[in-house]
Order: sequence, then C-alpha cells, then structure tokens
Amino acid sequence: MEVRNYETVFILTPVLNESQVQETVEKFTQVLKENSADIVNQESWGLRKLAYPIQKKSTGYYFLVEFTGEGNIVDTLELAFRRDERVIRFLTTVLDKHAVSYNQRRRNGEMNQQKAKQQSEAAA
Repeated sequence: MEVRNYETVFILTPVLNESQVQETVEKFTQVLKENSADIVNQESWGLRKLAYPIQKKSTGYYFLVEFTGEGNIVDTLELAFRRDERVIRFLTTVLDKHAVSYNQRRRNGEMNQQKAKQQSEAAA
C-alpha cells in the first residue's frame, strides 16, 4: 500500500480551557500514532473568528496537523472527529509532492525571506 501525505485542519469549540484544548489535540494525534501515521508537523493557530457561526459559536481553536499514513487512516481520524462533540469542523486533504515541498519551505521560513527579497528588489 502507498504511503500518502495528508494535512488536516480542525476547529475546536471555544468553550474549552487551555488544558482541555491540549488534551483534545493529543487525543487526535494519538489516534494517528496508533494507526501507524507519522506526524510531520503540528501547528496551533489559536482562537480565531469563524467566517460564519457554527453551532451558535463565532470563534474556535484552529489546529493543523500534517501527517503521512496509508490505508484507511483518514476514515479512522474523521470518525474520531465526528464522535467528539468538541470538534466543530474539520477538513483533511491529500497533499501532492508540490504541496509537501511548499509546506516544508514555509516551515523553514523561506517564504518570508523570498517576499522580503522581492520587496527590497522592487524598492531598489
């Protein structure tokens, strides 16, 4: 079976406190690890305003997890999301090799360096 790269963004309800948020995120990373996925990157984007209210909430805690896995790993993860009332939205996408290299460059801070270089060249 082929190992694929995935990225999932999920939003947790804003009524949780810091330790509940951490506990929930760990629960989902544990689901991935138990199903032999490798977590490449994890980011907490913090409490953000939603584009539209979901379950009468206007904000939510955003998280991004980038991982590699095979088989029905996404089905297993999304089933865990659906069963947890603390998750108000989630989206998982398959990453192609271009997206994987883009994410790697973004994590290494290369995107900001390129922008700064372009801006300084434009100013000159």
